[in-house]
Amino acid sequence: MPEFQLYCFAQSGNAYRAALMLNLIGADWEPIFVDFFKKGVQRTPEYRENINEMGEAPVLVHDSRKLSQSGVILTYLAEHSGKLLPRGEDERLEALRWILFDNQKVGGNLGPYRFLRNFAKPPGHPAVLEFLKRRIDGSLAILDKRLSRNPYFLGTEPTIADVSLTSYLYYPPEEYGFDLTAQHKNVAAWLNRIKALPGWGHPYDLMPGHPLPA
Repeated sequence: MPEFQLYCFAQSGNAYRAALMLNLIGADWEPIFVDFFKKGVQRTPEYRENINEMGEAPVLVHDSRKLSQSGVILTYLAEHSGKLLPRGEDERLEALRWILFDNQKVGGNLGPYRFLRNFAKPPGHPAVLEFLKRRIDGSLAILDKRLSRNPYFLGTEPTIADVSLTSYLYYPPEEYGFDLTAQHKNVAAWLNRIKALPGWGHPYDLMPGHPLPA
């Protein structure tokens, strides 16, 4: 059995952070499919009792541990492997700052926008999508400005802050209806740098569940 198991599904940017991290550190891992859309496995009493009381994915299983919340998983894997690890207290706090910003503002807006546009039935109201789009544009502008200074968010080397911020940015443009990087050239260059790292994989290749059944 692989050392790590990751409860995940291909459409989840939150799960992608964890899957990408596992691949980048060269971990021995396997995905365990969470049928989020068709069966709603995450809402069942069995899942909440035995896997994650919060009813969410991803969940990382390692030995006797079951870890949820992607920021926790990234931190654990970095400390366990010594890879993509912020150095010293200042970098650790700075990485945490960007991980929280990602969860609240970057993935926190991109995730609902993409869900409402592609998967919700009925689709999200245009006014809601417009509101989220404005917030997405503002958040991406902040990332772009930061990346005008350094190749990665904490400086010259990638860390878990970078892994976290990739969460929803590699999904196809047609799922958003616009190109996330068209107006944000520094973000585009950074995504290419991450893509060039050994072990990088697209979310639809690393995790099961794509394409969704008709």
